[in-house]
Amino acid sequence: MEMTAAVLTISDKGSQGLREDRSGPAVASMLQEAGWRVVHRAILPDEYEEIRRELLDCCGQRLCLVVTTGGTGFSKRDVTPEATLSVVERLTPGIPEAMRAESIRITPHGMLSREAAGIREDTLIINLPGSVKAATECLGAVLPALRHGVEILRGQAGECGGHDHGEGGGRHG
Repeated sequence: MEMTAAVLTISDKGSQGLREDRSGPAVASMLQEAGWRVVHRAILPDEYEEIRRELLDCCGQRLCLVVTTGGTGFSKRDVTPEATLSVVERLTPGIPEAMRAESIRITPHGMLSREAAGIREDTLIINLPGSVKAATECLGAVLPALRHGVEILRGQAGECGGHDHGEGGGRHG
């Protein structure tokens, strides 16, 4: 199964051409190196309705994965998690938990990031922070599990409990 992905950068300044998008290309590169085919990239302003529309469009294209970068902080303009939560049908709390755990290991400010993640139909949506460093660290923390998660979501792999994880394995499936 081909693993397709979209990378959406959420940045007012980036969408206006006032700031170079560095996190989007870094995230896309990491995904491509891991075997994902990035078929869509966009830079959007921190506008709830625009983010929501773009997420719905990506899900409508049946992409396997949509990754956003930016808009996850405490600023009043940071509405990416809210837009994401308005679109997803099921939450995947382990993904943002793992990302925050990795961030907190590096800096106590990691607890201030408000990433969300969830599933709409058969698309997984994940929010990443906006800085290149934080986005790549967070993606690196979860990237090894994403392919398997999408395969299960799309019925291409057995449940995790079917694998030999030893005693008590398969808790996540």
